[in-house]
Amino acid sequence: MNTNLRRALGVAVVAALGLPVLAACGGSGGTEGEGGKTVTLVSHDSFVVSDGVLKDFEKESGYTVKVIKSGDAGSAVNQAILSKSHPQGDVFFGVDNTLLSRALDQDLFTPYEAKGLDRVPKDLQVDAARHRVTPVDTGDICVNYDRAYFADHKLAPPRSLDDLIKPEYKNLLVTENAATSSPGLAFQLATVAEYGDDGWQDYWKKLKANGVEVVSGWEQAYSERFSGSAGGKKAKGDKPLVVSYASSPPAEVMGVKPEPKEAPTGVATGTCFRQTEFAGLLKGAKNTEGGKALIDFLLSKKFQEDMPLQMFVRPASQDAALPELFTKYGVKVTDPHTLDPEKIAKNREQWVKAWSSIVLK
Repeated sequence: MNTNLRRALGVAVVAALGLPVLAACGGSGGTEGEGGKTVTLVSHDSFVVSDGVLKDFEKESGYTVKVIKSGDAGSAVNQAILSKSHPQGDVFFGVDNTLLSRALDQDLFTPYEAKGLDRVPKDLQVDAARHRVTPVDTGDICVNYDRAYFADHKLAPPRSLDDLIKPEYKNLLVTENAATSSPGLAFQLATVAEYGDDGWQDYWKKLKANGVEVVSGWEQAYSERFSGSAGGKKAKGDKPLVVSYASSPPAEVMGVKPEPKEAPTGVATGTCFRQTEFAGLLKGAKNTEGGKALIDFLLSKKFQEDMPLQMFVRPASQDAALPELFTKYGVKVTDPHTLDPEKIAKNREQWVKAWSSIVLK
């Protein structure tokens, strides 16, 4: 998932609740620490966990957790591949379904069937036959809309991808570059899933003709160009539609007093693409047993219920309760667009190249 959004949300949560962010640190797993054997988690920059939740795991397991952060999700996966002969740690967390086949093809992980996997829906267990990776969380990339704009203009907000190419929504949408941005790529994949190999390019030609604006990344799109976000209002953004996350509306409400009846932004649920993040035991890990315990911890109810307000993602485990902020202001996407990870891996480069030739030329 997009690390810029989650980094911003994570910092906001830390500031509001006084929770520490684990700093990146070097080294590899299996070393001795003051609290016993160290187990090392390698992840993207946006991994955040409440200090109390982490300390409970350390106390119960006897392991000290070290976290190595390696940039955004794509950079972290690349680094794990480059260092696979001498892995940086014991567990990798943060490879999503758009990059999964790449990691599996590089033989990064040792199979391990995690405790608690029976509480995870079967459709998320894409590697169930071999258990090389464990699903930990899900999130949806969706078009968000500025409620005030559409109310003021007496215009119904779009609900589907088809709606976005209608004349009434001309020049209203900003999206991220599919070649440089995770949500931008996910939005492109949603159109591939919806219109197929023969139709998605024609859709983007129509979307371009309807005035879609493309910017480099999420921060610029959401916090500068989008009129519905707090940042966009300050920047005088004039785009009432933006590609962001289904969890963005709860994030807009967090810390606002008094709490509004509804979030200032909404989600076009027919435009969403589902991302799932996985964890895996790194092949060659020095602390294999500690790594297994850490993966079990990532699926534990305590960690799963801690995630939403730390990383603004949904738990993979079905028995994990969502915080009120999510249930009150969020939306549950029941029918997101999806693509097989192997199909993504096989076609991603040519899809992005074709997209660039259509939209950026």
